[in-house]
Amino acid sequence: MPSANPLKVPRTIVLIGLMGAGKSCIGRRLAALLGLKFVDADAEIERAAGCTIEEIFDRHGEAAFRDGECRVIERLLGQAVQVLATGGGSFMDPRTRAAIHGRAISVWLRADLDLLLKRTGRRNNRPLLKRGDPRAILEGLMAERYPVYGEANVVVDSVDGPPEVTVERVRAAVESYLAGQPEAAAPEARLPKAGLPKTRLVEDAGR
Repeated sequence: MPSANPLKVPRTIVLIGLMGAGKSCIGRRLAALLGLKFVDADAEIERAAGCTIEEIFDRHGEAAFRDGECRVIERLLGQAVQVLATGGGSFMDPRTRAAIHGRAISVWLRADLDLLLKRTGRRNNRPLLKRGDPRAILEGLMAERYPVYGEANVVVDSVDGPPEVTVERVRAAVESYLAGQPEAAAPEARLPKAGLPKTRLVEDAGR
């Protein structure tokens, strides 16, 4: 249920982060809080392709998947303001990253390795984790992707606990970002790819 005085968001909020960071879980609750539509980019990709993401990887390879993913995300960014959860590798594609920078507010849900392992272990449909030892694969993905995820406008740590806690921290961080960036209120405003101003909300406990 939307809050009595929801935050007015002028642009789509795009959640980025590794698998298991909680993008879909947090995204659904954030959208409900803000009175916005929630969209899962992976679900939209599967709908457009008529098969699962795992099947796309198996049949066509990752490069073909990323190309289709970029087209779907660009289409979604052209729709009304919403909360959009993206796949873990989407922000790594320069075209997708540029589209998000130019038309949305990007929020990185950052999570530590143990939490990612715990969450991804609950499901067996992660193509990248089927290539070897999940811990080693996630460590490699963190080393490769976290520097790029750091370009997001807002960084919030995803922690183990009630999702409502992280949802409120994301809402507060986005509100702080908008307050410090008047130009972000213009949907057509484009932000530079490098040196992006950002808001960070970091949970120090347990780190």
